Amino acid sequence: MHIFTLAADLKGGTIGLLLLGIVVLVFVVVLGNFFSVWLRATFSKAHVSYGELIALRLRGIPVGFVVDERITAVKAGIDLTTDELSTHMLAGGDIRMVVRSLIAAQKANIELNFDRACAIDLATRNTEKSVLSAVMTSVNPRVIDCPAAAGGRTTIDAVAKDGIQLRARARVTVRTALDRFVGGATEETIIARVGEGIVTTIGSSASYKDMLENPDKISKTVLEKGLDSGTAYEILSVDIADVDVGENVGAKLQAEQAESNKLVAQAQAEVRRAAAVAHEQEMKARVQEMRARVVEAEAQIPLAMAEAFRSGNLGIMDYQRFKNLQADTHMRDAIGGGAGAATGGTSPKA
Repeated sequence: MHIFTLAADLKGGTIGLLLLGIVVLVFVVVLGNFFSVWLRATFSKAHVSYGELIALRLRGIPVGFVVDERITAVKAGIDLTTDELSTHMLAGGDIRMVVRSLIAAQKANIELNFDRACAIDLATRNTEKSVLSAVMTSVNPRVIDCPAAAGGRTTIDAVAKDGIQLRARARVTVRTALDRFVGGATEETIIARVGEGIVTTIGSSASYKDMLENPDKISKTVLEKGLDSGTAYEILSVDIADVDVGENVGAKLQAEQAESNKLVAQAQAEVRRAAAVAHEQEMKARVQEMRARVVEAEAQIPLAMAEAFRSGNLGIMDYQRFKNLQADTHMRDAIGGGAGAATGGTSPKA
């Protein structure tokens, strides 16, 4: 019995030593894997616990990368935890870009917190811009050409009230408005609004000479309209780089209007001419109809005379006096140049 009891004690002690050895081995492995990172963070006064390091490894996040970015932030006076950095990294953000943008904003005395920097970083993913470029644009304002060179136009054309066209080109100085960068309109909106302001200002001018004498009127009017509202930028200045005189659009439009009026008048005259020709032809037809009726009436005279002879209402002497009267009428017509002599017709009165 003593032998079995001793064997059992030896077996239990071996298992305990084995478990202790496994624990020591795990501790040594963990200490070996994270010691250099922990030591680097400790000496940089950006302490990170082993629990945080193990949590980062379990999340599948590069431990050294996150710790190095925390060290960079802490050295710049920005207290960021590994949990905040790892959360943004898991969301698909670039923590290196966020940390550098926070440092740049702090050095330039620009108000930018970590949450807003992360939002801007996520909003600019898969684009040419980044949160760092947004901060740098806020530090160093950029100049935008209006109209944009990529649009294919080199000037913004507008017409003053006197009909003279002006061609203007502007340069807009903007800086990023970080508080409304997320969800704000882009620089294309700025260009469109500035172009609209230029067209409105020139169009409301009484004469193109006013704009040539004082181009700053355009800048003042554009700035007073608050065209940067709702955009991701703040307009600092609008400078008119060039103003050229274009075509006399008013005269051109008047000439085209006169040509149009002439064509309309010609069409109306043609309508009246056609109506007059139709009326003339109608009158000629009516004249021919009246002549036919006259001929028809003259044809009834011999019949009436024959009927008068038969009925005894007309004698031979009456007929002779009628012929004499008719001959006298023809003679007078011939002397007077009347139509009866020329045509040989009989006067209706006869």
